[in-house]
Amino acid sequence: MDDYFDDPVPIEINGILDLHHFSPKDVKHLIGDYINECRKAGIYELRIIHGKGTGALRRTVHSLLNKSSKVRSFHLADETRGSWGATIVNLKR
Repeated sequence: MDDYFDDPVPIEINGILDLHHFSPKDVKHLIGDYINECRKAGIYELRIIHGKGTGALRRTVHSLLNKSSKVRSFHLADETRGSWGATIVNLKR
């Protein structure tokens, strides 16, 4: 039964990554993999939904984005795209 939870989870590559569906321990690898897949698909603007909560997940996401050589810039979303519960990421081409 434990093997069931270790299987890869297919994610639609559409530029929107909702982290509510994932364990925080998976975020480190998930973000990097998702960025790579978006770039392969020609998607250079992403919206990562991390939620508002305590801000811990947002800080983790921003830390990972800061370290990525594939990220050109990122900022919190505006009111129409999730406000401070989401981050807009612009990738390098």
